[in-house]
Amino acid sequence: MDSATYLTGQFLLAMPGIGDPRFERAVIAVCAHDAEGAIGIGLGELLPGLGLHTLLEQFAIDPGVAPDAPVHLGGPIEPRRGFVIHSTDWGGQDTIDVAGRWALSSTIDVLRAIAAGTGPSRFVVALGYAGWGGGQLDEELTRPGWFTTPGALDLLYDTPAEARWTRSFAEAGVDTRLLTSGAGTA
Repeated sequence: MDSATYLTGQFLLAMPGIGDPRFERAVIAVCAHDAEGAIGIGLGELLPGLGLHTLLEQFAIDPGVAPDAPVHLGGPIEPRRGFVIHSTDWGGQDTIDVAGRWALSSTIDVLRAIAAGTGPSRFVVALGYAGWGGGQLDEELTRPGWFTTPGALDLLYDTPAEARWTRSFAEAGVDTRLLTSGAGTA
């Protein structure tokens, strides 16, 4: 498999002590990864006090049948820009397929469709994203700090944000109680 695209459709988990407080216990759904860079949406932290209904109202969209789902902190880049990771049963004007596993949309048409009940059957809403320039993520992955797991759909859609980090590691066979932020010497 081409090393420049191998993370698309997977989760990137921050190891303890990664050194950047913005990524402590981060769970990032990698939506694109190629020679030009990578983009991911954070799934491990919610924006306090902000639900989907409030977000829809800010765009003058009647919430209609949309559940008042939580809104995730997608990442530190463009924190006012919205993204929806969703099931592949819906596509809009800018929707991109993510390795056949899920889709990513970032225009208002997906929000209107969700409110109208004609949108994707499953979705996660986020503001902001995590991004890396060409080769940057590949370089970061050569050092300790990140762990990758398959982008399991049950973790994406059915697991609460606060449980995704631990459950993602557990599904990979890693007990997070045994992780440490330091290394020993021999």
